[in-house]
Amino acid sequence: MVASDEQEIIAALRTDEPVLLLAGGSNVVVSDDGFPGRVVLLRSRGIAVRCDGDRVRLRVAAGEPWDQVVQAAVEAGWSGVESLSGIPGSAGATPIQNVDAYGHGVAETIVEVRAYDRTTDRIVSLTPQQCGFGYRTSVFRQNDRFAVLTVDFSLPLSPLSSPIRYAELARALGVQLGARAPLEAVRAAVLSLRTGKGMVLDASDPDTYSAGSFFINPVIDPVAYARLRKIAIGANVGEPAAWPGADGRTKVSAAWLIERAGFPKGYTCPGTGVAISTKHTLALTNRGTGSTSELLALARKIRDGVAERFGVVLHAEPVLANCAI
Repeated sequence: MVASDEQEIIAALRTDEPVLLLAGGSNVVVSDDGFPGRVVLLRSRGIAVRCDGDRVRLRVAAGEPWDQVVQAAVEAGWSGVESLSGIPGSAGATPIQNVDAYGHGVAETIVEVRAYDRTTDRIVSLTPQQCGFGYRTSVFRQNDRFAVLTVDFSLPLSPLSSPIRYAELARALGVQLGARAPLEAVRAAVLSLRTGKGMVLDASDPDTYSAGSFFINPVIDPVAYARLRKIAIGANVGEPAAWPGADGRTKVSAAWLIERAGFPKGYTCPGTGVAISTKHTLALTNRGTGSTSELLALARKIRDGVAERFGVVLHAEPVLANCAI
């Protein structure tokens, strides 16, 4: 069923059936058997704008296409989300996944999330702290208690971007890390980088037929990282691509682990319609005839191969509806 406003969303969710709430569906993998319950297609729309001194506050309906929000912000001279250009899906999905890319994330600009609480049958307003934002997660992820209705963002009024934090983006722009650049230039550079990785949908390019990055970069403790580093050096594959965190843990590149476990770009399981993208190691793609069962079998093979080679377990990033790896 289709829900076009908050009242319809809430009415659709007042059921004892299992519910799958979809907007863009770009980060969802659904079983070949479908979903055993009610599927609600979110189509709420609207962006309300309120000036707040040298900032602007946007209240965005959950079903609003995310990249249209970013485009509107860039064109209006509202800074803070330009690095998140080209990400598919809806605005309501961004706090669920705690979306981030090219050095910036939505948690930096979100000031409020309004959601329907299915447990209490009430609309609640959650602060960023109550959203429980973490790396690629939040209180909303893998939890059907809350349905996001609107998301409020606070953005500075500026023709220049937030400081560039991502080396690849800085190189593309020809600026130093920490510098600022015109919003339009940052958006164009991000879209170009994402296109080069098959992360902007192109009907003629099967590398774009994916749910985005399938595996989350694992964050491991010091003991696990020391073990990984010892294995990697002993296997002559070099230092792991990794980034130290403030809490003593280390984020490791899932792409680095996958490639060095024997699964390069373009890796294909013979006799199936799925493969790793030829442009991006983390994207598992449908080459035109693939099934969910084939996709999940490839994901298991990669996960188990990485665990066997390096002792690190990868976890899926997309929502898996009525299926698992």
